[in-house]
Amino acid sequence: MIKPLADRVLVKMKEVEETTKSGIILASTAQEKPQIAEVIEVGPGRLIDGKREEMEVKKGDNVVVSQYGGTKVKYEGEEYIILREEDILAVVK
Repeated sequence: MIKPLADRVLVKMKEVEETTKSGIILASTAQEKPQIAEVIEVGPGRLIDGKREEMEVKKGDNVVVSQYGGTKVKYEGEEYIILREEDILAVVK
């Protein structure tokens, strides 16, 4: 498994299938890039003056991520993104 370091977070983008009002299912290529992701793993937090800062997100959270943030990584056939916690814009409740 991939374990992020410092204030980095490993996320997997959610697949979004959209149906128009008339019932037509849009392919993922015809839609805007989804910005909702699931947090798979979190790092321990960054060190500030020798103290570890606690992460605000946790494993399993659904989050809104910056559209162009992070680094794409393929691991065991799955595509993930590693990004800094500051590239997470919101937690979806």
